[in-house]
Amino acid sequence: MRDKSLPDEFIPHTQHPRQVLVLGATGYVGGRLVPRLLQAGHTVSVVVRSPDKLETVPWASDVTIFRVDLDDGHGLVEAMADIDVVFYLVHSMNSGSDFESREALAATRVAAAAESADVRRIVYLGGLHPDSDSLSAHMRSRAKVGQILLDSSVATIVFQAGIIIGSGSASFEMVRHLADELRWMPAPNWVSNRVEPLSIRDVLYYLVSAVDVTAEVNRSLDIGSRDVLTYADSMKTFSRIAGLKPRHVLKLPLPAPTLSGIWVGLVTPLPLNLTLPLVQSLQEDAVTQNRAIDSVIPIPPDGLLTYEQAVRLALRREQEGAVDTNWDADTGDLSRAASALPNDPQWAGRRMYEDDRTFYFSDLRADQLWKIVVAIGGDHGWYSWPLAWKIRGQLDKIVGGAGLNRGRRLPDSLRVGDPVDWWRVEEMEPPSRLLLRAEMKVSGEAWLEFIMADDEDGCSFRQRAMFIPSGIRGRLYWASVSPFHRGIFPNMANNIAQAARRFA
Repeated sequence: MRDKSLPDEFIPHTQHPRQVLVLGATGYVGGRLVPRLLQAGHTVSVVVRSPDKLETVPWASDVTIFRVDLDDGHGLVEAMADIDVVFYLVHSMNSGSDFESREALAATRVAAAAESADVRRIVYLGGLHPDSDSLSAHMRSRAKVGQILLDSSVATIVFQAGIIIGSGSASFEMVRHLADELRWMPAPNWVSNRVEPLSIRDVLYYLVSAVDVTAEVNRSLDIGSRDVLTYADSMKTFSRIAGLKPRHVLKLPLPAPTLSGIWVGLVTPLPLNLTLPLVQSLQEDAVTQNRAIDSVIPIPPDGLLTYEQAVRLALRREQEGAVDTNWDADTGDLSRAASALPNDPQWAGRRMYEDDRTFYFSDLRADQLWKIVVAIGGDHGWYSWPLAWKIRGQLDKIVGGAGLNRGRRLPDSLRVGDPVDWWRVEEMEPPSRLLLRAEMKVSGEAWLEFIMADDEDGCSFRQRAMFIPSGIRGRLYWASVSPFHRGIFPNMANNIAQAARRFA
């Protein structure tokens, strides 16, 4: 049941529709901002390096798409023709030695193009940071980009936010996975730094509201929840809300951001190229310095969400399957941006390992292979290394699983929900696709997929094993079994083909 104590987002409907351009529409924030701008009544265009990234998003047909590479800026002026407001939501999460200069050059190109096109306003989303000469490279770069835009002749609003809490955001996933994996949490000294989180709901409220600001505002504005806590407290609070046992954070004298970034990358599913800059940004307090934003944009009608409310809302969104974008798109990289795929387990911020192999049989058709695949398991077995499957089944039994003893409901037909030894049928599209979900005792979640596709000369046969580990044990499990896949899966495919020939 929906928790009515958690307010849904408030999207102000504009009285003055504008022409809006979004740079970074394939990123975590940009991908959520675009549909809300459309909902508010604005006409929206987007700038992307690869338009094919937008093929799967539901709002693609409602916007004008421009292909522009910010590394050279060709096409920017044309994209900004007749535009009132430009949202600049691009930043690099790579750690290359030249990323600061690349970001500065890109911002300079955007500012110059906006000046040439007589854009009314630029809106940029940066990060909260103290006035310090010792900022991390990524935070220093964001501050510099904001200053470049402010120094242009186009009125600019630079929003400065701390960690963003929302389903699929990198900050939320880092806190979530650290709390999930570690009951006793050895942590570097940045866990005692203060942070003022802001829900993605409220970030989007401020961004959409910026379009209708009529005053000539050209300044940085801090935005935060007014709810200040430490990073350690944020993990403990998440654990309580998620119903986990109490978590204990052990502060260690480890100031090195690179080492702690590597540690976070090893403990959580987030990749190192994301955790390194993310952790570097946690080395300083991230709290608002003033409330000047209130004189420009009032707080949402139902108030700003606290950190606890934001976490509850994020967890609710995941339970409802309403995750629009994910941390993988949060890179907002100058050179790449990932699309959000709601049918892919990775959108939920979880690392997925795959063994994906395709075979081709010129003498068989999909329906012939299907008759064997749909009868797999049970008395027919798994067509490869029977002893290995039997041993794995016995190990599953020892730890309390079903092993191979569960068998099948019927020997030669399946329906969704049927058991197949330690698997269960999750999806089925005869005669082309069967998806099995593992119910064995293992530290993670596993699927096995078979896909058959005919062409003029034969049939392709694809086997895809997918595994989402839970903690270190899950990753060790995948590392231990993946070498055996090199023998098991080719052998399975060939034996299935041989059986199909005999059956035919």
